[in-house]
Amino acid sequence: MAVLDEKLHDIYDEVLKRNPGETEFHQAAYEILDSLGPVVAKHPEYADGAVLRRLCEPERQIIFRVPWVDDAGRVQINRGFRVEFNSALGPFKGGIRFHPSVYLGIVKFLGFEQIFKNSLTGMPIGGGKGGSDFDPKGRSDAEVMRFCQAFMTELYRHIGEYTDVPAGDIGVGGREIGYLFGQYKRITNRYESGVLTGKGLTWGGSQVRPEATGYGTVFFVNEILHSRGENFDGKKVVVSGSGNVAIYAIEKVQQLGGIVVACSDSGGYIVDDKGIDLALLKDIKETRRERVSQYATERGGAARFVESGTVWEVPCDIALPCATQNELNGNDAALLAKNGCRVVAEGANMPCTPAAVKTLTEAGVVFAPGKAANAGGVATSALEMQQNASRDSWTFEHTEERLADIMRSIHDRCLTTADAYDSPGNYVAGANIEGFTRVADAMLALGII
Repeated sequence: MAVLDEKLHDIYDEVLKRNPGETEFHQAAYEILDSLGPVVAKHPEYADGAVLRRLCEPERQIIFRVPWVDDAGRVQINRGFRVEFNSALGPFKGGIRFHPSVYLGIVKFLGFEQIFKNSLTGMPIGGGKGGSDFDPKGRSDAEVMRFCQAFMTELYRHIGEYTDVPAGDIGVGGREIGYLFGQYKRITNRYESGVLTGKGLTWGGSQVRPEATGYGTVFFVNEILHSRGENFDGKKVVVSGSGNVAIYAIEKVQQLGGIVVACSDSGGYIVDDKGIDLALLKDIKETRRERVSQYATERGGAARFVESGTVWEVPCDIALPCATQNELNGNDAALLAKNGCRVVAEGANMPCTPAAVKTLTEAGVVFAPGKAANAGGVATSALEMQQNASRDSWTFEHTEERLADIMRSIHDRCLTTADAYDSPGNYVAGANIEGFTRVADAMLALGII
């Protein structure tokens, strides 16, 4: 890690002491603080407890027991979390993740990132995150329903359309959102559509929401290319993952003329030099819920499956890590740079390790951090909240156009802010500083609360 600005040392040390063992949160906090040296030099009012120390401490951390009964009649116990991090700009907003890896440190890292991501959208939403160590994989619909109902039975008292608005994340898709919303409606006796986003289209959801994170990441990369007089035509793209974000990133790359030659899951990766057959991939992953290895089997000699190694071994012009945190390390980054990769944009939350970011930057590879590049998901969630509040429903085309405009604005503001702080072309500095200053100004305006 680089050496922090002197004014920020004490704040980071305090983060470490107050949050022992929460390595992902430490990483996220360091990454933000590392960009803020020029900001506190110009605006010393940000450097003391009035802003930075409060910003690193969540407004509220909720941990609760989730008891539920499986199909065999056995009582299961999971742990639920909701970290309401910062509401200076609006109600807390951020997803719910169901995955065995979930613990307080991951939820806090995600919530902390969400503050700045949500700020960058320009929408009136604060930052929060939640989840559980429950694993929906291999569970029946009835088991998932019972778990979601038990989870919401505690969570409902902490959320609301003007308080905290959760959405989906890893392990929480349309099925889970439906069960969660149903239980919220049952307990509160209110049809409060704006309390959850990611809902089905027939009961308060928004067009483009399933596609938004993947589409938004690609729209951001498209702006990077346009700023350099280029476009996606003929560019080779590698995408990690094969879930929602990855699939819709692949779809938008193909629509813009790029060729996605590889994607992955936890079992390995597939390479299809002629371009991924998206219809087949969607059928395997979204309908049949099978492994990507099945894609190679059904494509015959046109594609191959690689069980070991990393998808970043595949030469490309553009890499989109869309799976999970810290999936792309320094060695992977060196390999990408060696093989001619020119742009890396994070579709997932913090998928690149600090070593990877350093390696990419030193090699001259353009790097777009997740808080900017994947903000399309939460931006479209905020658009869903708008539609819920006005009892309205927009077309796919109108909503996608709004999403593209938001991503274009984020891109341009990142570059403008980077220039203003003597870091031209540095999307990390631009995103961190732009996201931070909007929140910091609101916190100062609202007083010490």
